[in-house]
Amino acid sequence: MEILFILIPVSILLGAGGLAAFLWSLKTRQYDDPKGDAERILSSEWDDHPRPPPQKSEP
Repeated sequence: MEILFILIPVSILLGAGGLAAFLWSLKTRQYDDPKGDAERILSSEWDDHPRPPPQKSEP
């Protein structure tokens, strides 16, 4: 039973730390444009070596 006097404050501190980290990430605008970020990663506009255009195969 005495272990609860340790575990409850520790769990509250860990929860508060997680909440503080989440609120910090919201404050620093980490979640503003996740869809745009995903599209920018896949975009070939910033490639150093662009791929050659695909060649048409003749039947």
